[in-house]
Amino acid sequence: MIFETSNLDANEIYRLLVGGITPRPIAWISTLSVDGVANIAPYSFFNVASCNPPILWYSQVNPKHGQDKDTLRNLIETKQCAVHIVNSQLLEKMNLSCALLAAEQSEFEFAQIESESSHTVAALAVKHAPIRYECHLREVIQLSSLPSGGTVVLLDVKSIYVDDHVWDGQMIDQQRLDSVGKMGGDFYSLSTDLHKLSRP
Repeated sequence: MIFETSNLDANEIYRLLVGGITPRPIAWISTLSVDGVANIAPYSFFNVASCNPPILWYSQVNPKHGQDKDTLRNLIETKQCAVHIVNSQLLEKMNLSCALLAAEQSEFEFAQIESESSHTVAALAVKHAPIRYECHLREVIQLSSLPSGGTVVLLDVKSIYVDDHVWDGQMIDQQRLDSVGKMGGDFYSLSTDLHKLSRP
């Protein structure tokens, strides 16, 4: 089956992209609005852009109503965020934070997510997240202003929190990390069956 993208609408293209490009890492991004509202939302269009300097990227798929999501709006206004890696224990609360809430309502309160202060940014930290990247906004690149279009956000990593339980003294222990990936539709993948292959 071949699909010519010029013959498809945005929803059809979306399903073919997110259903095939899997599993995708999840950036659970917390921000603080200028009014002091703690926001957190997951993004599965996310990865490392550079290690030297350390830069992460995530992409906002533009909502149908055309306005930026709270995360991007807060980032543009405050320039700070915390990017958390989700494990299986946090999966349900992460999913709850996808709810469409008013900008003045906090997902931390709605999903009853335990929080604590971050180390270098004002955005709240998820207390039990195994990994946290505290970041400053570097650049926003709008690829398309259309509904379902993409806005890429580059984030400079200022500090990295690693839970002692997943740190083996030299590396992040992949067996203990228990990270969750996003599949197509409502499916998630769990990293409970890992296979190690040495590079040639």
